[in-house]
Amino acid sequence: MKKEKKNNYIKYIFIIFSIMFAVPSIIYYINNKTILGFDKEFRFLLNDAHKIFQTFVYVYLIIGMIIVYYLIIKNKDKIFKNTNQIFKYIAIISLIFVIVIPFWCSDVFYYLGIGRLYSEYEKNPYYTTIKEYVDSHKSVDLEKDTVLKQGYNNVWSKTTVVYGPIWTSICGGIAKLSFGNIDFGLLIFKLINALVHILNCYMIYKIWNKKTFTLMYGLNPFVLIEGISNVHNDMFVLLFILVATYMLVKKKNIWATVVFLSLAAAIKYFAILLLPIFVLYYYKDKKLHTRMLLGGVCILFFVALVLIFYLPFVEDFEVFKGMQTQQGKLAKSMYVAIRLIFPNYATVPGKVNRILILTFIILYFIKCLNLLIKKEIKIEKEMREHTIYLMIFLFLLITNFQPWYLIWLFYCIFWQKKENVFYLINLCLSTLFANCVFLLNSEAWTYGGTFFGIILVAIIGLKLLGDNKKIRSLYGKISFD
Repeated sequence: MKKEKKNNYIKYIFIIFSIMFAVPSIIYYINNKTILGFDKEFRFLLNDAHKIFQTFVYVYLIIGMIIVYYLIIKNKDKIFKNTNQIFKYIAIISLIFVIVIPFWCSDVFYYLGIGRLYSEYEKNPYYTTIKEYVDSHKSVDLEKDTVLKQGYNNVWSKTTVVYGPIWTSICGGIAKLSFGNIDFGLLIFKLINALVHILNCYMIYKIWNKKTFTLMYGLNPFVLIEGISNVHNDMFVLLFILVATYMLVKKKNIWATVVFLSLAAAIKYFAILLLPIFVLYYYKDKKLHTRMLLGGVCILFFVALVLIFYLPFVEDFEVFKGMQTQQGKLAKSMYVAIRLIFPNYATVPGKVNRILILTFIILYFIKCLNLLIKKEIKIEKEMREHTIYLMIFLFLLITNFQPWYLIWLFYCIFWQKKENVFYLINLCLSTLFANCVFLLNSEAWTYGGTFFGIILVAIIGLKLLGDNKKIRSLYGKISFD
């Protein structure tokens, strides 16, 4: 009985830490009554509190949550009697994080703004920015349409859409439901992201049938903060990729797999990297010429679907310029460090990036050719190798790196060997501490170099720790079932 109470205490402590994390947002809402005009500057306490004090509070809560997070994972069989209890608990935690204001990132206000521009004002956000439209239409009543007003004041208001058409359609639907009210719009968006989070938990359980993996994702402080609190679209990308994976490995349906991969790619284009792996794995038992033929058909089907998704928006090739816009910015990546090291050579980061992208394309093409002629393909092995390419893509190719991109890793984390599962989970968690650079200073791009330095130390340090026998023994005490 005492042990049962102790295990329940662990569960309640995580809830308490989550509520404590939401307290600054609750106070903000009580004092301001609305999110309209919210300051995007990184402030965990959401006021002008001393930077060192607010950073200390933030770090204290994160450390506490991570410790309890691992205690729950370790004692899951004693805490939860069945999977239904796990999902109910994850739902409760998710709803708490719905309350948390997106203090790390204001992108959601841009999402809602371009959604409103598209669904309510019937403008093509791939060619018209929020600022252009509002400035040229003085009749727009921003006092009534606070969604568009908040989008107009957002740092991205001068930028056309940088994501694929599926995301624009999702944003349009949510913005339409908001009826122009920013508080209602944000609430809807957060609730939908929380629902997507729970669906991701469900798909993880359906694919791997392990409670540990469901909890590792579902209660992960990094995912809760970046996915639900900060409302990032990477949650939707992850959902579509997980469904595609399920359709491949469980249902053996290649066409459904390609459809869901195309949905993911029509939000963020990197999902195309999975296409050759999934298609060639499915046709692994076919002869070479048959694999080439059927693989080619699947690729054409994929491309056709993505182009169909673009049809409501396409006017010319300018519709694809969002990719260039994203890649033209420097943030939190090694390219910031390069720019700072060579201040008199502004073109160096761009040249390095182009060389690395070309090298990556060549290497990935060679990998796909090898996969094509392979006689035996195991999905576990291929996904482990794919993780390496994904890590290279994240840390070496993206100039505008953002920590929430690591949510992508969760479609391949659970294919890894045990020690690497923990390595990747802890790498994601390390970004929560690296963000303290911005809490202590500001969101200025120059601090992105320090952020990247911390992540680089984490990449190396976590690998060295993972090779330590004592650390491995700790991981060994956590069962994967």
